[in-house]
Amino acid sequence: MRLLLAATALFLVSFYTHAQVGFPYCETFTDEESIGSETIFGGSARLVDGVLRLTDAQREQNGYVYIDIPFSPAYGIKASFEYFMYGGSGADGLTVFLFDADVQNFKTGGFGGAFGYTQRDNVPGMTGGYLGVGFDAFGNYSNSSEGKKGGFLGGGDRLYPNSISIRKGGSGLSGYEFVAGKMTEDPPSGALGLALDVEYQFPLSSGGFGTSRVTDPAVPGYRKVFLELEPNPTGIGYLLKLEMVVTTEANEPRTVTVFPGIPFPYEPSKNLKIGFAASTGGETNIHEIRDLVVEVSNDAGLANPTGVDFSDVASCEGQENTYYITDEEVILPNENSSIRCLQFYASIDDIEDETGDICSQGKCREENRELVIPEGVFRAGKEGGDYTFFPNYGFTGQEVTVYYTITDNYGKSSGGNSMTFKINDSPEPVRIFENGNPDTIEETRLCGGETVTFTSEGDEIYERYEWYKDNELIEGATSEQYTASAAGEYLVKAYNRKNCPAISNIILVSFPEFPGFDFITPVVGCTPGQAVDVTASISNYDPLTYDYKLTGEGQTFLNDEMEKVSTSGAYILQIKHADLECYSSPEPLQVVIMEEELLADFRFEIQGTGVKGEEDGGFFPEDEFQFIDLSPNGAESWNWDFGDGAVSTEKNPTHIYGKKGEFDVVLSITNMWGCETSVTKRVSILRSYRLMFPTGFTPLDSQNQYFVPKFKGLVSGQLLIFNTWGDLIFETDDLSSDGWDGKLEGKLMDAGIYIYRYNGVATDGEKVTKAGKFKLIR
Repeated sequence: MRLLLAATALFLVSFYTHAQVGFPYCETFTDEESIGSETIFGGSARLVDGVLRLTDAQREQNGYVYIDIPFSPAYGIKASFEYFMYGGSGADGLTVFLFDADVQNFKTGGFGGAFGYTQRDNVPGMTGGYLGVGFDAFGNYSNSSEGKKGGFLGGGDRLYPNSISIRKGGSGLSGYEFVAGKMTEDPPSGALGLALDVEYQFPLSSGGFGTSRVTDPAVPGYRKVFLELEPNPTGIGYLLKLEMVVTTEANEPRTVTVFPGIPFPYEPSKNLKIGFAASTGGETNIHEIRDLVVEVSNDAGLANPTGVDFSDVASCEGQENTYYITDEEVILPNENSSIRCLQFYASIDDIEDETGDICSQGKCREENRELVIPEGVFRAGKEGGDYTFFPNYGFTGQEVTVYYTITDNYGKSSGGNSMTFKINDSPEPVRIFENGNPDTIEETRLCGGETVTFTSEGDEIYERYEWYKDNELIEGATSEQYTASAAGEYLVKAYNRKNCPAISNIILVSFPEFPGFDFITPVVGCTPGQAVDVTASISNYDPLTYDYKLTGEGQTFLNDEMEKVSTSGAYILQIKHADLECYSSPEPLQVVIMEEELLADFRFEIQGTGVKGEEDGGFFPEDEFQFIDLSPNGAESWNWDFGDGAVSTEKNPTHIYGKKGEFDVVLSITNMWGCETSVTKRVSILRSYRLMFPTGFTPLDSQNQYFVPKFKGLVSGQLLIFNTWGDLIFETDDLSSDGWDGKLEGKLMDAGIYIYRYNGVATDGEKVTKAGKFKLIR
């Protein structure tokens, strides 16, 4: 018996009540919580109303379940179950199948008439398939349609409804040939000899649309199957026997033999597994099973295992000691058997005789998985021969004896055997030190490729050591020192002369990943000659937890030294944990410091006039200003703020203010590195109109023929001309008028002095009044 001692439980045991450990396998499918992990569901299979439903009455469904318990073909197998076919249009059916227990990536076969077992056109058959017994309501499983091989009367597409057929194994798209079959009702012409005798005939299905599940053996439509594969005593393979309990008349269930024991002469694999499948195609039915019992056929050929007595087994007070009974230490007489269940008893008289209930033989009784006595607690482990013993305090130096049985995967149990344990003192813990460090530590952090050597120290003489990583024994680690090169939690158990372990502290070995860090590149200094702060470009910069290194241009900067980098160029940036020596992979970072100052400048004028200010006549609200960028170096983007809420990103924009005022125009420019500067200039619009009168005019000269003012910014105006006596001699309120031509009633007036008066309104509503003298020159 292998011994492993632990200060705390290395695992917790969790079993369903009377947990399934092998054959006999019994499952009602009534309670989802009672189904163990050895029952594998697939496709559309699920529990519904106390049964296992393999398909609904829907097209192209395939559901299956298999029992993940390998069994040796040497003892054969038998199964019984109730099935229910109802509620659809009558197709297709279900199979009982056997397949190679060693196949990887198990998959069922095709849908429809393939029943999840055989190939269907280009869909491969079941992986590792050995035997498929099909209960075929529609009639396709027993013919050669859809790529199947063989069938009744040599094959073909003819339907053989209500037939039970046997197919052999295959692989992919080959094999799965028809072996034998029997029709249970209404054989077609030419197939009379292939059917049951008339008095035994029955339909496989309980009915079509609108029918329901029949669970009462006294009600017509009830069906139960008894299938047995007995090892062939005179050859390879099996003798296949199939009987059914069938009710076709109320209160008269009867047993019908379909196959009395026909040869299935094909060599099985080393181990097999059993399963059940159903499928639909273009036609449908609900397919269900329940009350499944699977057991060995040749039960008489099985023998009970034999245990051994264990004496003077060392245990340590106050510690959970873990032990293993290996398959080699006991006698397991049945082929390919192993320990599946371990049960404890306080005395030999407590061991119960094996019950006659076949289903109880393949289960572990939860009440016997744990034994509590004054000296301590025995608990069966999750593996067949694993168990633990926790001796209570106060029993040092004493011995305790308990009894056990083992059950193999065929449900066969040994008689009682004894275990005697000597309870020893638990030694003081040992300590693990990292070489070169006298302090006890909880964690060692390493760089990739590094190792650390641990040393165990304690207060006793120790005869052997066991090192563990993540609670797993490290093979070959048996000295007081161990060199760790992988991440994990490490501890050592140092065994004293009483074979009790002193258990150490746990040290975590970790290889911290380099932290992710973001940074901005390039780092730009916009002021010539001024150093830049690279740390400001690193997100979540944390020099207390991490170390940073910037290298380039023949210089190296560490952590806060990166705040003053004064040389442009290509650099690499790295980071590391502050307590480690390994840096991350280098990341490129560029530093750019401007060599000359970025300057902004512009000018403005009235578009198309050359007017630049008051000296040129001034600016007016409706004037269209042209702004022209004069920045001397490197601008790539422009942002104009015209001072009245309007903006522009053009290089040389235009703008109309539409009102008087003084406006501070700001030009901000940005170069390719993101450097920005600005300049401000003022635009002064002091008046809203312009009105200018000539001092004279020459009516007889074509160049100066009319007296009319020049104006801008007026919305209305009235021109009045008077002689020196105050007589009104001309009047117009037409802004587009040519003006006075020097005549009165068609006659040219004498040369001399005349008087004008002008009344107008500017665009901003300002009233305009002006008067003066001018000369008429002839």
